[in-house]
Amino acid sequence: MKVKIFRISDRQTIEAQIIQPSGLSIPSITDGWRFNLKKHSKRAGFQTYILVKEATPKIIEGCLTFQLRETVEPYMAYIEIAPHNKGKTKIHDHVAGCLIAFACRLSFIYGLEHFKGWLAFDVMEENKEDELKLMAVYCEKYGALKWRDKTMVISPEAGEQLITKFLN
Repeated sequence: MKVKIFRISDRQTIEAQIIQPSGLSIPSITDGWRFNLKKHSKRAGFQTYILVKEATPKIIEGCLTFQLRETVEPYMAYIEIAPHNKGKTKIHDHVAGCLIAFACRLSFIYGLEHFKGWLAFDVMEENKEDELKLMAVYCEKYGALKWRDKTMVISPEAGEQLITKFLN
């Protein structure tokens, strides 16, 4: 799926795409990423997607792992943006937004029964303060709602807004 991300240095929109990583090495902790996405992508029932720029299709800008829990509930198991897209020196913006919107799109495609269009995910950080900060970001930027202690959901309505903003 074609998407657009934002290059911060010159404020330019960059053509990118979200694809399955056929032939590319999925990032892991040894590559400077926070999660071992390579390991998690091999789990049964997981679908892994990467975001790459069209100009540099071998450089992964972000990664998403999606699954259906209990074969009906859309769940964003892992999402991570590349280390070079984090912090004050990040190169690109909108990578996470594109991946979350894509996961919302998958929730409409694969979700069954009353789960259709709902996207669940867990926020687990080493300390509670970081966890609360990240939950606040998901609420403010992506319209997520806190559901349980560490679980958040994006409603079908909020998901449609994200899809319109980041995927269209």
